[in-house]
Amino acid sequence: MDKNTLNGLLLMFAVFALFMWLTPKEQAPQQGAENPEVTTETPVATTTDALSPTEKDWLVQNIAANGKMQIAADSVRVYTLNQNGMNLTLRGDSVTGTVTVSGRDLTWADIVAGDLSKMTVAEQREAIAKVRSASVSLGKYGKFAAFLSGTPRTVSLENDALALQLNTKSGSITRAELKKYDTEYSSDETKKTKRKVVMFEGDKNVFNFQLPLPQPIETADLYFTPKQINDSTVLMALQLAPDAYWGIEYTLPKGDSYVVRMRVVQKNMAALVQSNNRNLGFSWTQDLARQEQGRMFEERNSALYYKFAGGSVENLSESKDKTEERKAKIKWIGFKNQFFSTVMIADRPFNTADFKSTVLQGSDYLKNFQAQAVSNDYDWNSANPVNFSLFIGPNLYPLLSSLDKTVQTDEDLDLTRLIPLGWSLFRWINTGVVIPVFTFLGKFISNYGIIILLLTIFIKLILFPLTYKSYRSQAVMRVLAPDIKAINDKYPGTENAMTRQQKTMALYSQAGANPMSGCLPMLLQMPVLFAMFSFFPSCIELRGQSFLWAHDLSAPDAIISWSGNIPFITKYFGNHISLFCLLMTATNIIYTWLNTQNQANTMPGMKWMMYLMPVMFLVFFNNYAAGLSYYYFLSLLITIIQTYSFRFVIKDETVRARMKENAKKPKKKSGFMARLEEMQRQQQAMLREQQKQQGKRR
Repeated sequence: MDKNTLNGLLLMFAVFALFMWLTPKEQAPQQGAENPEVTTETPVATTTDALSPTEKDWLVQNIAANGKMQIAADSVRVYTLNQNGMNLTLRGDSVTGTVTVSGRDLTWADIVAGDLSKMTVAEQREAIAKVRSASVSLGKYGKFAAFLSGTPRTVSLENDALALQLNTKSGSITRAELKKYDTEYSSDETKKTKRKVVMFEGDKNVFNFQLPLPQPIETADLYFTPKQINDSTVLMALQLAPDAYWGIEYTLPKGDSYVVRMRVVQKNMAALVQSNNRNLGFSWTQDLARQEQGRMFEERNSALYYKFAGGSVENLSESKDKTEERKAKIKWIGFKNQFFSTVMIADRPFNTADFKSTVLQGSDYLKNFQAQAVSNDYDWNSANPVNFSLFIGPNLYPLLSSLDKTVQTDEDLDLTRLIPLGWSLFRWINTGVVIPVFTFLGKFISNYGIIILLLTIFIKLILFPLTYKSYRSQAVMRVLAPDIKAINDKYPGTENAMTRQQKTMALYSQAGANPMSGCLPMLLQMPVLFAMFSFFPSCIELRGQSFLWAHDLSAPDAIISWSGNIPFITKYFGNHISLFCLLMTATNIIYTWLNTQNQANTMPGMKWMMYLMPVMFLVFFNNYAAGLSYYYFLSLLITIIQTYSFRFVIKDETVRARMKENAKKPKKKSGFMARLEEMQRQQQAMLREQQKQQGKRR
């Protein structure tokens, strides 16, 4: 660096220093007398052990703006602040009071003066830290800052079906017990005793409103004051002034109601909050508690559900983590496990909502559900701006169906969609036939094993015409089997395939037989089988119901169990053997054998596959509900009985005699046979054309 450059830098530094010395220092803001303006930014502390003048002024302004105001005898306004061990009073521009530190009450004057004869350095720093924290809270929460501290306690609401606990911290329901349902699940083997189902408790369930203020306030951070309105209603209130409050009113009707009515109520809030924000936020988080012994199946049937206003019901994935954003009106949000649900139903739909589901591994909880929704029509002038209905109860079809008439009559809530009853056709069979019959029988019979038996017989009676037609067709094919074999022997080889087919079709036509007539009735029965597959795992009526050796018809009926993880077996088969599943498998093998006897031409490979299927069902159904395996066992058993009965009614000699009579009658071809013959003619023409072309090439 040369000499001229150095002199230039020194001159610039001297000019800058002179400018800073001549510039006047900024004065601290003065307090307004009547309507002080609250500083929105946190001032920076000048030292770690003393309050700066700006910090003192800022605290004074916030106490005046947000503290509880009273008029003293001399007509002077006095503001008090009681928060987190701070008990301060503002009279005029003078602050007095105490700050509690480590169980000691330090006076405000000693803290400000830094009188170390009255406190230690550590106590002074802790007191100043409390003051600064309170100033920040006052700046953010305003008048609501007075409710940031308190002592949490619970208030109870109870009827014949529900026992609820409301916590003054957050003002929400923090425990819900279903009084009519029990569970024996526990991760601790020594604690597997029967007790009431608890849907959620403690911090595992958090309801939270974001109040539409300039800086949104989380109600989960606030301490409410409970007010008992009557035996069924409790108001959790924030009393901001003698004639102004904000709160949540809970009403639990007497009797067997599973619906809690929630009303946001307020009085004289518009003048206090001075906010034009209309976006009320709602967030809900819950760790879904396990209620059943079989985690795999309960987890598979647990999901976050929601309904579009005036539209369909959707759900997040049951098997993996999932996040969804919905920019549409949402009518209700539901957190569902296998047999129970918690559903928040909005009177006026939310405008948008975000959902998140996370699978929880290795704990007493299945999944973590999160929902965040926004309503953009909040009105601070309204005494009752928003209302909700909270359903906490069982996934019982008649109960959920009735809520459309009792909760909201102007819209179909579709809460029955919480019960997975299969796709459209299967669901129609369940809702239109199975559930009504099942519910009707349950009114007169208490043993659900007998109810399933009667239900099975009822379904078999409905399907009897199809079953009879299928067996009669099999009998005809069995009688024709020797003739079909003779045709195959007379016209062997691929070159005679067309002739073989023609002769076989002619035989069917002469005998009045249709090879498809036996398959079609069986196909028509398949929707019923699939419908029952959806019905029984979702049927809460079977939960805890014993029958014979089955302790719980909604769970596997394990007769042999073992611990530990066996590769492949534990994952797919489980650590137990279900007896009803074994019986179903054995009966299925017998039924398969009977079918192979009735069928005329079954390929050896197909026979092997038919016997393999029952074994695969054993692996598949071993972890399913005992009620489902029991139903399939009964259904197969009745089918076997029907098969043997049909053999006495439909004799081969009778079938042959009827076929001879049919052969004498003029034949009117069915549409199927006509189409089949037309296809054969086309194939023959193509074959002849191919043979001609091959002859020309030679």
